[in-house]
Amino acid sequence: MTDQLPNAKAASLTPSELREVFGSNLRKLSQVSVSISQLCRDLGINRTQFNRYLSGESFPRPDVLHRICDFFGVDARILLEPVETLATGKQASTLFGHEELASFLGNTALQPDEHTFPSGFYRFSRPSFMEEGRFFQGLVSVYRRDGLTFMRGHEAKDAMRQQGLPCDPKTREFRGFVMQQMGGIATLISRKNTQTTSFNFLARIPAFESNYWLGFTVRTVPEGEAGRRVARQVYQYLGRETGPVLEAARASGICNVEDLPPFHRAQLRLSTPFT
Repeated sequence: MTDQLPNAKAASLTPSELREVFGSNLRKLSQVSVSISQLCRDLGINRTQFNRYLSGESFPRPDVLHRICDFFGVDARILLEPVETLATGKQASTLFGHEELASFLGNTALQPDEHTFPSGFYRFSRPSFMEEGRFFQGLVSVYRRDGLTFMRGHEAKDAMRQQGLPCDPKTREFRGFVMQQMGGIATLISRKNTQTTSFNFLARIPAFESNYWLGFTVRTVPEGEAGRRVARQVYQYLGRETGPVLEAARASGICNVEDLPPFHRAQLRLSTPFT
């Protein structure tokens, strides 16, 4: 990441305009977080000061700006131009638009529309990969940027501890992209700077106002690796309503079967082996 600003462009904006651009970009980036309070804790920024950034009243110090950019995976151009135009998203778009892939994984194939898989928060449940007879509940956000659809969330602290890994939010964060598939959607997800990926497939359940998706997840680990490599999972669309999202965030982590939401438990078909 670089914090250097294009001087010519910076000179064309007044301090007030710079604050307005930054505040607007920060509001958009913050939409993928569970809550502003949680985001402030993750960033180590005072909530009152963060609100001043959001409203365009003030700039962050250089070290705080670096922390914000590093957390969201952007660079300091968020002071100058809309976040949708930054290169991070366009690099992904270029990859799938490459002539070797365009007819196979091009933008048309990649893009589920809002009706098929809407933006917002999702609660999901699946069997634990590491602990037989236990389960994992999580929360992810789905969002669109630069013509692509992305997914973001955090691994459970318990699962990270079992692997001897740090439990801070930055290490636990995972991101991925969403692709349109026949009969549903697929995702590829990974944590930052790791070489393991999970593949997920989800198909909408034609019930309960179509707010549920059922499918499976696969870990990219060798056959002899401890724990299971594939499991059923169910996703529940929560939208952006604060109450359900915070409730799902509090329930996230390793749990027992009785802690699962009843409809999730039914859809996971615990007595039927995955085939």
